[in-house]
Amino acid sequence: MRIFKNLFGGQKKEEQILAAEFSEEQYDKDYEDKKKGLENVLGEMYGLVGHAIIPFSVGGSVDMYYFNHHIPGTGFATMELLDPDGNGPKPNRIGTYELAAFTKKLYNENDDMQTDFNLMERRICGIFTTIGNYSFQVVLNPNETCEIPSDDEGNKCLIFDNYKPDGKQFIIGGRKHHLLLCLEVFRSEMEFAREKGSEELLNRLKEAGYYPYSDLDREPVA
Repeated sequence: MRIFKNLFGGQKKEEQILAAEFSEEQYDKDYEDKKKGLENVLGEMYGLVGHAIIPFSVGGSVDMYYFNHHIPGTGFATMELLDPDGNGPKPNRIGTYELAAFTKKLYNENDDMQTDFNLMERRICGIFTTIGNYSFQVVLNPNETCEIPSDDEGNKCLIFDNYKPDGKQFIIGGRKHHLLLCLEVFRSEMEFAREKGSEELLNRLKEAGYYPYSDLDREPVA
């Protein structure tokens, strides 16, 4: 199990920025290829993007991309970890990836940040940003667990999984990557996964209809 401490943003891409610079045309093509790859797995992307005020590459939050045609509720994904050459997070045992997460709450454009959806979206954004920063420094494998800090509550408990519904792969152009699911769970469930194995916990979550959602307004399965 990993326990992540606070990390100053902007550090994760310094080596990439020094190693390679890309043209606007390369970024545009990469965006379209990446969007197509995400939609192959998650269905059509929603028309609005949750842009960060301060870009992720210089220390801000990730941009949020939404998917509401895949499974009931809303899917979230990142598009900023992989560069146009396919480099980004330290490769895990499968390779390199972007992040994904899900809520059962429906997408809501209401500007009131206190709606259930908006609160969940901000929570996922914080998780993505923290994990995204660390992905450039440590290897994060499916089935691993981790804790990340929270300012107003105890540490958030997560388990990672390779999200590959119906065997669909995340492909950008001709490159194979994968979606690393960030699944928030209860502490008791995380401890169960550490003792009995992550696959056992994931199976219980699937049987209860809670997988792949990060909503915690439910009963623990362990």
